[in-house]
Amino acid sequence: MNARWRLLDTGVRPAAENMALDRTLIESCQAGTPNTLRFLRFQPSALIGFHQSASQELDLDYCRRAGVAVSRRITGGGALYCDEGQIGWELFVNRRTFDTADMLLIARRVCEMAVTGLRAIGVEAAFRPRNDIEVQGRKIGGTGGAFDGDALLYQGTVLIEFDVEKMLKVLRIPREKLSDKAIASARERITTLRALLDYTPSVESVQAALTQAFAQGFGVDIEQGGLSVSEQELFSRYKGEMADNAWVFETDRPKIEMATLSALRKTAGGLVRVMLAVDTVRGRLKQAFITGDFFVHPKRAIVDLEAALRDVSLEQVDDIVAAFFAQREVEMLLLTPNDLVSVLHEALDSEEAQAL
Repeated sequence: MNARWRLLDTGVRPAAENMALDRTLIESCQAGTPNTLRFLRFQPSALIGFHQSASQELDLDYCRRAGVAVSRRITGGGALYCDEGQIGWELFVNRRTFDTADMLLIARRVCEMAVTGLRAIGVEAAFRPRNDIEVQGRKIGGTGGAFDGDALLYQGTVLIEFDVEKMLKVLRIPREKLSDKAIASARERITTLRALLDYTPSVESVQAALTQAFAQGFGVDIEQGGLSVSEQELFSRYKGEMADNAWVFETDRPKIEMATLSALRKTAGGLVRVMLAVDTVRGRLKQAFITGDFFVHPKRAIVDLEAALRDVSLEQVDDIVAAFFAQREVEMLLLTPNDLVSVLHEALDSEEAQAL
């Protein structure tokens, strides 16, 4: 007899409610509830990763004018624009569901199941390492995952329809890059189910195909369910917190042009942006801001590292970073302490200083 997983379809919701449900379900999974497949959709929303800064990543003025809600995810990763034209899917599972903790192997397995689901509705999708789903070289969905204790949240999207121009306006991209040519180039990299199928498939049909693919891939039965009483209580508590600016801007940082010294590097573990306030006269690092689309557990490790690097001698930076990671268990997927040190040095060695 197959194990039973729960299916949740939480429909179209404001960003804060979707984030509150993520927090609720990951905690519930840690407490031992059955593995869950959740489908979700968003009212127009700009989502930043847990370690990102809204001021750095988003055009907040445009978001306000356009009625685009801003929220911060409980997981890492990059900034996203979401609306009703996308289907989100999420797996909340015990980490023992997989016989590995290697996120690259997990990504391949999960994405290949999602690919099977899309092929069932007539789309020749394929897995593109490290965690994208594409059709003939054009992205139709992105995915990502993170462990939180004994629970794993793995999530992805499928584009039914997508407003590329609005996405580019939401994300904090230099105006000169919002030309017609740039927009056309972005469109060439992305595709949608509507474009591929010449009709707009129903949300229900796409979700049904994905549900069947995940059920077959994991060898389980996935049955419709609802939130438990304890989950409803958690959700009621968290949805207010996740809508509060204290959550959305908790890891807010100065805009990149306000940094004294900065560096940006694409590493195997994701994009890392470092901004440093440096007292060059006394040779001291006054403050470090580390953001990007990487994944780290526990989430507050980066904040703790920033605290360890506050008001220290520049000569101590390498030793402080090494000691920090030697004294803690920190999961960073493919990102390494040496990557962080290298980006810090790249910023410190930069010749162009910008006024605070």
